[in-house]
Amino acid sequence: MKFKAFLTLDGVHLLDKRFLPALDKLGRICHVYLTPDHAMFLHNLLGGGGVQSVAQFDKDVLFRDYRISSQNAGRIAFSVDAALLHRALRSALTIQEQARDETAAIQIKLVKKLPAGSRNPAPFLTFETKGRVSAVVQDVPISKPLSRSDVLQIQSALDASQDLPQTLVQVPDLAQLQSLVDRLKYVGDVLTVSIAQYGDLHLQVSTSLVTVGSELRKLRVLGARADPPIGDQNLSALARTELAIQRGEALSVQVSLKHLARSLHCHLAKPDCAFYGIAPQGACLTVIFQFFIRGTRLSDKSISFYCRLPVLDPGSN
Repeated sequence: MKFKAFLTLDGVHLLDKRFLPALDKLGRICHVYLTPDHAMFLHNLLGGGGVQSVAQFDKDVLFRDYRISSQNAGRIAFSVDAALLHRALRSALTIQEQARDETAAIQIKLVKKLPAGSRNPAPFLTFETKGRVSAVVQDVPISKPLSRSDVLQIQSALDASQDLPQTLVQVPDLAQLQSLVDRLKYVGDVLTVSIAQYGDLHLQVSTSLVTVGSELRKLRVLGARADPPIGDQNLSALARTELAIQRGEALSVQVSLKHLARSLHCHLAKPDCAFYGIAPQGACLTVIFQFFIRGTRLSDKSISFYCRLPVLDPGSN
C-alpha cells in the first residue's frame, strides 16, 4: 500500500483557505479516501448517525505526480484529525514561504514510523517541504488503513448517495439562513423542513407553547417543478405547505436543528451556490454545494461537496 504526491498551488489554497476549515467544523475526525482518480474527505459514511458529508476532488486539482497503489484496486482509506491535518498543512506552507526558494514544494505520503517510546511502527501522513538544499518533515498520525470490507462499504455508501432528490431549491444567501437557524435554536431542537416544487422552502420549530417558522419563496428550482395554484396565494405558509404535500408537490421531514447548523459551516468552503432537497421517501435532507470555474458561471465538475442530514421522522412523502 503506497501513496505519495506533491500538492499543487491550487490544492494548497483550496484545502488551507476553504475546505479544511469547513471539514473541521463538521467533525473533528474525518476519513480520507484516495482512489486512482479522486481524493475525498468524508464524515460519517461508516455510521455514527451524524451529518454525512462528502468533499470530492479530481486528483489533478489537489496533486501532481500522484502515485497510489494498494490491493484494493488502488484505493486507500484512513481516518485523521482534520485540525491536525490543517495545522500540518499551514506549517508546511509557512516553511515553504520562508524558504524563499521557488523550487520548494510540499510532498505528502503515507509512511510507517516508530513513535517515540513505542516498539510498534504506526502509520503517518507525512508532509515534506522540499527545497534545493533542505527538507522539513512533519508527521500527522492517522488510523490504520481501513480493511477491504470497510473500503467497499465506503464505496457502496458513495454509490448510494448519488441518487438526487427529485426537487432541489437554491438558497441564495447562506448567511441569511445561518441567521435564521441561530434564532430558531433558542426555540427548540427539532426542525421541520418542507420543500415544494414551486420553489418554496419552509422551516418550522414547534414546542408545546409556541410555533416559529420562516419561509423562502420563489427560489430557483432544479428537477421536478410545478406552478403554484392561484387559489393558494392568500393562504398561510403552513396551509400552503400542507396542501402541496397532499398534492404530491412537496415533501417534509424533521431533522435536528444542531445538524442543520453544523452543515451550514460548509459555507467556509466558499461555494458559489447551495441547493436543498429531500430524498425520495424522505430518507434524508440533502444539501449540495456548487462551485464555478473561476471567472465564469460554469459549474466546476472537478469539485463536489454535499451533506446528507439524517431525518428524525419520515415526515410526509
